[in-house]
Amino acid sequence: MAVRRLAPPEQQPKDFAFTADNLAWAKQQIEKYPPDRQASAVIPLLWRAQEQHGGWLPEPAIRYVADMLGMAHIRVLEVATFYTMFQLELVGKYLVQVCGTTPCMLRGAEEIKKVCERRIGHPHHVTDDGKFSWMEVECLGACVNAPMVQINADYYEDLTPESFEKVLDAFASGKAPKPGPQVDRQFSAPVGGLTTLTDPSIYATAPHSGGPALRDTEAKKPGAAANIREAGVPKPPVADSSDPKRKK
Repeated sequence: MAVRRLAPPEQQPKDFAFTADNLAWAKQQIEKYPPDRQASAVIPLLWRAQEQHGGWLPEPAIRYVADMLGMAHIRVLEVATFYTMFQLELVGKYLVQVCGTTPCMLRGAEEIKKVCERRIGHPHHVTDDGKFSWMEVECLGACVNAPMVQINADYYEDLTPESFEKVLDAFASGKAPKPGPQVDRQFSAPVGGLTTLTDPSIYATAPHSGGPALRDTEAKKPGAAANIREAGVPKPPVADSSDPKRKK
């Protein structure tokens, strides 16, 4: 992995502090952990700091999160420089992340990178209007829709240089292009439509529900944080032969 460094001093803000809403959210995250394990909240707090600061993480934010968690500044800096989801330098309003792993490369990611180089510049360069920057990343988990890019929180898939140009044109003009496949397919379904289970009647009603069958309506996005999950429902204890309440 390449060396990851903080942005130069002239790009760093003088200080950083969470907004009132983000501070309340951060305190909730910290309270999820025992008093001697609250450093475990470091990744979600850094992530929220990055979101608040326009998509990149300045040094004052790293020190701010460290102080909140009672951690040495260097320990939080180690986290921020290790995980590539943290952007350590200025990014554009629209951060284009080009998947460069094998399936996307085989399907034309090199041509997508050439479009980025021609329209935006070298990786991590921010355009003069502040709208765009780009970088190459590892697998984003949409291999069947290769080649693809992530722009901010959305995936744009099944790209060609021409369709990718149109996506960038839409962002440049202030529009929000529709995420997901940029060809005629539903998400990861086969190109060209259904080839099996084509009888419309099987989709009319969901079994035992009396209502229409459920269908996905939104394109894929990066998932929620890994530490957010619903609490499991504990199973009742199983009685043994010594339990006087057990029916014989």
